[in-house]
Amino acid sequence: MSSQTSTVERTTEVLIIGAGPFGICLAAHVQKLGLDYLMVGKPMEFWKKNMPAGMYLRSACDWHLDVSGVYTIERYLEEQGLKPADVEPLSLDFYLTYVQWFLEQTQLKNLPEYVQQLSRDEDGYFTAILENGSQIRAKQVAMAIGFKYFVHLPADLLALLPEGRYAHTCDFVDLQQMRDKACLILGGRQSAFEWAALLAEAGASDIHLAYRHDTPAFVEADWSWVNKIIDGMADNPGWYRNLSEAEKKEVGHRLWAEGRLKLEPWLKKRISMDHVHLWPNTQVASSTILPDGALELQLDSGKQIMVDQIILATGYKAAIENVPFLKTGNLLAQLEIENGFPRLDEAFQSNIPGLFITSLPAGQDFGPFFGFTVAVRLSAKLIGEGLRMACSI
Repeated sequence: MSSQTSTVERTTEVLIIGAGPFGICLAAHVQKLGLDYLMVGKPMEFWKKNMPAGMYLRSACDWHLDVSGVYTIERYLEEQGLKPADVEPLSLDFYLTYVQWFLEQTQLKNLPEYVQQLSRDEDGYFTAILENGSQIRAKQVAMAIGFKYFVHLPADLLALLPEGRYAHTCDFVDLQQMRDKACLILGGRQSAFEWAALLAEAGASDIHLAYRHDTPAFVEADWSWVNKIIDGMADNPGWYRNLSEAEKKEVGHRLWAEGRLKLEPWLKKRISMDHVHLWPNTQVASSTILPDGALELQLDSGKQIMVDQIILATGYKAAIENVPFLKTGNLLAQLEIENGFPRLDEAFQSNIPGLFITSLPAGQDFGPFFGFTVAVRLSAKLIGEGLRMACSI
């Protein structure tokens, strides 16, 4: 379908695609800058639909959404007569109520629809065709699409598992269905252990965790050094890209050590149960579906286990070529991509003029912090300046 043969129903200077933390924070900042904009997407939908009830976040109250520092989590707490210590660690439910409050305060221009196709026209404008058939023309586009399209399912692992008997954590959030059933969680990071805790509380009969490393320590993670880096990048956005490869690896390893070699202390008691089994330094060797439908798994340690379901806590991996609305339009063939990441300038603009990209896909040029909400304000500030300059031309 040609974007130039249908009636254009709406125009805007800035189209923001995505309504998670990165998109919401950017929309609020762009609004404050006085730019004409529209945010497309259903606010916090991935968080609401693809994260389980009872989940806790690894962030604290300082990871709020307002570049101007007005509608912060602490202000939200003050209005309720609460302090950070009353709500930390932050629950998913609490964070969603904060975001809803933030949306009420800012009254952002939001169209709760999905983009089906995004193309750049000959005149340099973008045309977004929505799933409902309507169109939006925009001078600039900022993609803040989060994690939805970047689920990581390692091919070598899937080759060992029977189809239909496994699901990624983000697709397995109704944990009540596992009552009186057994499962294997593949992965050894925070999400794997938190799913184990939630499954235990949901009444699962046996919970196995298998992972290829030692069991992480139940020690509170220290993110303070990350905050300092993020604050510094506001004045030096090229800091990460200008590091040597050795320095980038050092930063990545330090973040990896905080996020993957440590588990939040509040998890330990919740998984210290006889029916929660940890299998460190272990992988699946083979799997067999028995005549009665049970799933028999052979671990490379020689251990055999019987489960009803496999849950893959294998995280997310940038693969910008997987974004459907880029593939259906004319942008993907033009976009410079390296290792699944788009190449971005210091304002998050891709090689396609007017197309800005943030969140996880910005990680190669701005650092691994962009897989966390700690980076939302930095992202909004730098993109906002880029958009302001572009719109003034």
